[in-house]
Amino acid sequence: MQRLTFILALCALLSLSTSASAQTPAGHDQHAPPPSHGHDAGQMMHTKSIMLGEQTVTGIKAMAHLNEVGAMMAQMGRKENYHFMVMFSDAATGAAVEQGTVAVKITPPKGGQAGAPIQLMGMGNHFGADIALPKSGEYRFQVGSKLADGTTRQFQFTYVVP
Repeated sequence: MQRLTFILALCALLSLSTSASAQTPAGHDQHAPPPSHGHDAGQMMHTKSIMLGEQTVTGIKAMAHLNEVGAMMAQMGRKENYHFMVMFSDAATGAAVEQGTVAVKITPPKGGQAGAPIQLMGMGNHFGADIALPKSGEYRFQVGSKLADGTTRQFQFTYVVP
């Protein structure tokens, strides 16, 4: 029950964080936290949001982010250090697409093999999951989706862990 409460709080806070980052000029990846509404809320709002980019495939635009959550997760004894999230919208109208099935395969640095697909949970305005990126180097994210229109699409993003 405690984990479910934490996950629900995380989802709500990430939605707020994502909304705020969408309104911030490009190039700013650190945001001032709003007032805290509890112990976990204060911790979550101090995460750094990293824009991975946008890509459009057959009429759907995907925008991916990583949020650094390592310090908070370490306090809970967890190894995950990022929250991966992707938002979808209709490329023509800009309308959010929030229904469907989404997963990500992560390829580690230096020619490693892609891991097993990680199911991304629908979290209001995005699909996401907590992930571990333990090594420095460039990671590749292959996002596979089957959204409400029934079409399967794949999107590619990269991030270099310092």
